[in-house]
Amino acid sequence: MPMPPQSDPGPAVRADAGARIGQEGSSIIAAGHAELQIRRAGAATPSTVGLFVFVVLAWSLNWVVMKLAVHDISPLWAVTARTALATVVLIPALGASGQLILPRRADLPIILVIALLHMVAFAALMTVGLTYVSAGRAIVLGYTTPLWVAPTACLFLKERISGRRAVGIGVGVFGLLLLVGPSAFDWHNRQAILGHGLPLLAAICWSASIVYTRAHRWIATPLQLMPFQCLLATAVLAALSFAFEGRPPARMGTPALLALVYNGVVGTALGFWAMTVVSRRVPATTAALGVLATPVVGIGLAAVFLGEGLDPILIVAGLVIMVGLAIGTKT
Repeated sequence: MPMPPQSDPGPAVRADAGARIGQEGSSIIAAGHAELQIRRAGAATPSTVGLFVFVVLAWSLNWVVMKLAVHDISPLWAVTARTALATVVLIPALGASGQLILPRRADLPIILVIALLHMVAFAALMTVGLTYVSAGRAIVLGYTTPLWVAPTACLFLKERISGRRAVGIGVGVFGLLLLVGPSAFDWHNRQAILGHGLPLLAAICWSASIVYTRAHRWIATPLQLMPFQCLLATAVLAALSFAFEGRPPARMGTPALLALVYNGVVGTALGFWAMTVVSRRVPATTAALGVLATPVVGIGLAAVFLGEGLDPILIVAGLVIMVGLAIGTKT
């Protein structure tokens, strides 16, 4: 039986149908791109975790080694020397690999932020703090970054703080606050107050650097910008050292020299680069929670290499921090 002829729906209907088909096609393409990005992110996860582990181990030992260095060299000159060494290592290494470039104007803010807030302020305040308190205690206090990063990232980066992450931050911060309670140290001792206050101020500076690192629109890679950050930090640190500590020491012992070599190459050059890469790949709050493992490892290393002993308060605080870390980073 012959079918009746179909009437022409008209140009308007045809145009509308074509538009719907185009929208559906665009949605399919967009979904394909999103799936590809998810797969790429998943493939990059092992490298990100590996960099995170390296940062934790390198920085945990970094402050233990620096505690040894400040016995022979003043704190600011110690930080200046290690940063200068990192600069000397990075420039020829990047030049040989073809990665040495002049930074673009758009990357100048991130150079300033990381150099001044992280390499200068955080490192200098932490190193000076090491002269007043034990390495284990200084490390823990210096890594209170979640206390400052989480609300800052929520305010400026619009990063949502999930319920689980909020609980993890709260537990971790509670563990850190155990170190500054009324019974933790003598609040009438000026040196004790400086030893606890300077690392906390360092943590605030570092948290600001983490948040801006996450927000910055990068042109060059973190590795390509590292020499310029180290160069600027070295110049600023040298000026501060001359102003507050006078001339650099004419000589230093072998332990201090080896400590500065480790700090310059591993703790500064490689450590700062790895942390910058991690900060670009994960949310700011996650980055801050992840590095909470550093003080826990640092407590153990300080006990082993410096003979500081295992302070019961530090042990309890470390366990609480690990619980908060496990809660806050679990997906």
